[in-house]
Amino acid sequence: MSGLHQCVGAIDGTHIPIIAPKEHQVDCSNRKHFHSIVLQAVLDHNSRFQDICVGWPGRVHDAHVLANSSLYGKGQNGTLFPRDTETIGGVDVPMYIAGDPAYPLLPWLMKVYRKD
Repeated sequence: MSGLHQCVGAIDGTHIPIIAPKEHQVDCSNRKHFHSIVLQAVLDHNSRFQDICVGWPGRVHDAHVLANSSLYGKGQNGTLFPRDTETIGGVDVPMYIAGDPAYPLLPWLMKVYRKD
């Protein structure tokens, strides 16, 4: 996250392998073809967990997990971060989390793209 002014963390999801449940097995089967539950985590610049949301079936997309998490509610209602901004090139930049292209672009969540 070096050079990303006002970036206070990074968000991503990972799959935790589970034994297939007796019911709704297809819901827990992920795109990598094993049964799992999804763990969404936000880590800070020291790789410390700042927020987690766990328990969604493996088939659920990262953006859906986010939209149903307490993190999303706090981000949307403006209580996730202090209202501290930094002026960069004449623009007030608020604090934000960096996420991969699976996540939506929001005022408090920026999508990071690789430079190919």
